[in-house]
Amino acid sequence: MFTGIVEEIGKIININKLSNGAVLKVHCNNVLNGTKIGDSIAVNGVCLTVTEISDDSFSAFASYETLKITAFANYNCGQNVNLERALALSDRLGGHFVMGHIDGIGQLQSVNNVGDAYKFTFSVDESLKKYIVKKGSITIDGISLTVSELDYKSFCVAVIPHTYENTCLYSLKNGDRVNIETDILGKYVEKFLSSENNKSGITYEFLARNGF
Repeated sequence: MFTGIVEEIGKIININKLSNGAVLKVHCNNVLNGTKIGDSIAVNGVCLTVTEISDDSFSAFASYETLKITAFANYNCGQNVNLERALALSDRLGGHFVMGHIDGIGQLQSVNNVGDAYKFTFSVDESLKKYIVKKGSITIDGISLTVSELDYKSFCVAVIPHTYENTCLYSLKNGDRVNIETDILGKYVEKFLSSENNKSGITYEFLARNGF
């Protein structure tokens, strides 16, 4: 589990493509502190298991399924990536609960300055839109952000200068694809309320009557 608070920007220095996936080698510094083989590191929001470690890099295997549902398939050597180690029980939860399980891919539509901040607009597939709510949490390339605007075809997030300068957001260009993880709470609500799985009698009307 992660928080969506990026610890470091790393760089992919090698991609070894295999029949069942690919091995990524990532150059980094800070996230290696205390990291051992078998640990989890979120690479642009994707939870990967460390398989090799050197003084200034680590390697991790991305399965064919990961390559299929994430933006990894478009990555090349030299690609900068957001890195975060798995959450420790003693850590502060500065962002929100991030699983590192990507739901789909978004595409950057525009970036606009709003005072000292930045307004990013992304489009996503309709299947993801139902899990995105205004003022709710969303993870973009491993970054915990808050949805500021939402319409039928896109959503926006407001990004402060610190986040812009210390993550890979600064390098995104219109049309770039990003990894999207929606808030897990919405998925559980859908599961509980579905007619197939709802055995408790909880309905939308019940939740509304009780202030939800």
